[in-house]
Amino acid sequence: MFTIKVVSKSSGKPASGRRVSVGFDGLLRGHTKDQRTDPQGEAHFDSDPGSGTVYVDGSSAHKGRIEGRVVVYV
Repeated sequence: MFTIKVVSKSSGKPASGRRVSVGFDGLLRGHTKDQRTDPQGEAHFDSDPGSGTVYVDGSSAHKGRIEGRVVVYV
């Protein structure tokens, strides 16, 4: 399980209601289902940690190791 926290670059505040997904590296992991951020800007995933790309509203926001809590700025 891991959490993606989305923060607005311009305001520094959590971005709620944003569509978040993760595409994992490797052939067998695939892509998570979309999750919406809550009022704290967090989207929670039940997937195992790994390497991949975080997408926010369809755009790449982070590439690398995804585990624990990952904060991305959009």
